[in-house]
Amino acid sequence: MAEIQLPQLGESVTEGTITKWFKAVGDSVAEDEVLFEVSTDKVDSEVPSPVGGVLTEIRVAEGDTVDVGTVIAVVGDGAGMPAPAPAAVAPAPEPEPAPVVAPVVETAPEPPPAPVATPAPVAAPTPPPAPVVAAAPTPAPATSTAGQVLSPIVRRLISDYGLDTSRIAGTGPNGRITRSDVELAIRSGVASTAPASSAPAAASSGQRRATPAPRSGTGDTVEPLNNIRRRTGEHMVMSKQVSPHAYTIVEVDYENIERVRRAHRESFRAEEGFGLNYLPFISRAVVDALRNYPHMNASVGDGELIVHNYVNLAIAVDLDFTGLLAPVIHEADDKRLRAIARDINDLAARARSKQLSADDISGGTFTLSNSGSFGSHLVLPIINQPQVAIISTDGVQRKPVVVAGIDGSESIAIHSVGMLAMSWDHRAFDGAYAAAFLRDVKEILETRDWEAEL
Repeated sequence: MAEIQLPQLGESVTEGTITKWFKAVGDSVAEDEVLFEVSTDKVDSEVPSPVGGVLTEIRVAEGDTVDVGTVIAVVGDGAGMPAPAPAAVAPAPEPEPAPVVAPVVETAPEPPPAPVATPAPVAAPTPPPAPVVAAAPTPAPATSTAGQVLSPIVRRLISDYGLDTSRIAGTGPNGRITRSDVELAIRSGVASTAPASSAPAAASSGQRRATPAPRSGTGDTVEPLNNIRRRTGEHMVMSKQVSPHAYTIVEVDYENIERVRRAHRESFRAEEGFGLNYLPFISRAVVDALRNYPHMNASVGDGELIVHNYVNLAIAVDLDFTGLLAPVIHEADDKRLRAIARDINDLAARARSKQLSADDISGGTFTLSNSGSFGSHLVLPIINQPQVAIISTDGVQRKPVVVAGIDGSESIAIHSVGMLAMSWDHRAFDGAYAAAFLRDVKEILETRDWEAEL
């Protein structure tokens, strides 16, 4: 007998909603066969069974939200399953008793009441006008979501914004209301059961504020924060609270890489179907440098530093300015430049098309944030907890640099130059260790034979 638990579905995910069971009690289940579908604040994912056997018990019904690690089902060999009960034979219906007719008793009608004499009107003094009291707004009826299969974030948005679910068209499986459906309803206002201006106030009731909450007025557009934006904000605030952030920055001469990119640009695109930018080179250099500085590839536990003996490289991906995800290249330390480039392209494409699985966004040990595609000069990123460091890859530009000749002479040349900025957790190591690691990354980028790597 094996207990099936709700798995960890992302770094910051703590709960999930069971949206569908693909098997019923008594059904046979093969190992790695899809068993149930779960919805979290980040992804909707089909989860396979870790074992084979017979589904003997379902402990969490569709639509219920439970914490990660909760036992949601039991898979066994089926030996203890009760035999199906024989169909019960319906007893013959008893003859219905004859209806009893109650006797009708006639009563005399009551006489009409005597008319009451109306006294003549007496002129009364005109009372002073009553003070005008503003009527209290009628509270919007609470929308019940009982019995509906909804993810935690969908339930929270419906509650916070007072939405009427009967007026929201669900586009998910079996007509299920998704986060996108709710956000569309909020923007359009068609499903609101309360004034829009009161929804944010209701969501923040009970919280003390040092300053008044901002209010929307004429000319303002109110846009609800989407789920990814909310979760990212919560995670980043937590990171700043728990980690003493420190920063180390180096300037990198990418001319060595630029020559290789120019020489192989067209052939690489023809072979792989996408362009060759700087990110795969930086990723490869970081992975190699982590071998020499293992404390950079670690997580902070309860009074301990957990050093990982593998590199799962997370790459931050912008979702068309609507949010940020950091899908993970698992076991990146076993991959060379071309394989890393393929993985980066694949993960970015699936992140933007909402096709990532729970495994794709969990287990990262070190993160790269690629702001360089927008031409940034210097970005100081926030550490992706529980990791201890993150590097921002900033824009690469042509600049004059001092070049040393073989004979020791110096000259001015135009090279491709950019910054690498690293935020790191001062609990895990000190500045010398961080600087030495970045020095190694810089040296690999500037001196490796990247021609041979391709």
